Amino acid sequence: MHEEGIRQVEIGLLLEGLQQVHGYDFRQYNEASLRRRLEQWLSGSDYLSFGAALSAVLRDAAACEALVRGITVNVTEMFRDPAFFLALRKEVVPYLQTWPHAKLWVAGCATGEEVYSLAIVLHEEGLIERCRIYATDINQKVLETAQKGIYPLKSMQQYTRNYQKAGGRAAFSDYYQARYDHAIMDPALRRNVLFAVHNLVTDADFSEMQLILCRNVLIYFQPTLKAQVIGLFDRCLTPGGFLCLGAKEVLEGYACDARYAEQVPRSRIYRKGYA
Repeated sequence: MHEEGIRQVEIGLLLEGLQQVHGYDFRQYNEASLRRRLEQWLSGSDYLSFGAALSAVLRDAAACEALVRGITVNVTEMFRDPAFFLALRKEVVPYLQTWPHAKLWVAGCATGEEVYSLAIVLHEEGLIERCRIYATDINQKVLETAQKGIYPLKSMQQYTRNYQKAGGRAAFSDYYQARYDHAIMDPALRRNVLFAVHNLVTDADFSEMQLILCRNVLIYFQPTLKAQVIGLFDRCLTPGGFLCLGAKEVLEGYACDARYAEQVPRSRIYRKGYA
C-alpha cells in the first residue's frame, strides 16, 4: 500500500477511535475540510504520523482535547455579516417581543463573539431580560474563552464597523473595557446566557426554542449529517420560531423545508410555520 493509502487508513482508525473511546464522531464531517484541519493539527504536534498519534489520543485526555480543538475551532467575529444582524434586528426581534419569554440557542458558538453580538441586539431592543440564551459548542476550551468574554483589543475596530453597519444604537465601546491589549466584554451581557458543552451529532435536543442561530457550522458536515442536524433544529423550534443559518447554508431540499419560509430574501433567516 502506498503512503497516501496508509495515511488514509490511519485517519480512519483515528476517527473511529475518537468515536468509540471519547464519543466524538467526526466521521460525517466534510472530507476535504476535515482532512485539511487534521493535517494542520498534525503539523503543529510532536507526532510524525496519524498512526503515531493514535495511542496518545485514545489514552490521554489532553491529547484528545488538542485534536478536537484542532478539528472544531471556527473563525468568527462580532456582528459577522452585518446585513444578517440588521435583518435579525428589524425582522425577527419584533416577533420575539410578542413572547413573554424567549429561549434562544446559539449552536456551535465557538469563542462566543456571536453570543455577545446577539446579547447586544437584545439589550438595545429591550429584550435581554426576557430572553435566555443557550450558547453551546463541542469544544470545552473555546467555551471557556466565550465565558470569559476577553478578546484582542486590535479586533475592536473591525467589530465596531460591523456593529455600526448592523444598526447599532450606541457606541460599541460602551460594551467593553480596554485592559492593555485586551477588551473585556461587559459581564451584564452574559447574565442570561448559559454556556454548555453540546455535541450536535450525538447529544439530546433542546426543547421549545424561539430562535436557533447556527451559522457556518453545517458547511463542515456531509449531507447525511446536515440532514440529521437540521432535523434536530426542527424538533427544537416552536411554531413561529426562527432558524438562522450561514450565508452558504440553505434549508431548501430538506424534509422539513415545507414548514419554513425565508423571512428576508437571501438572509438565511427561516421562520417555522404554524401548520
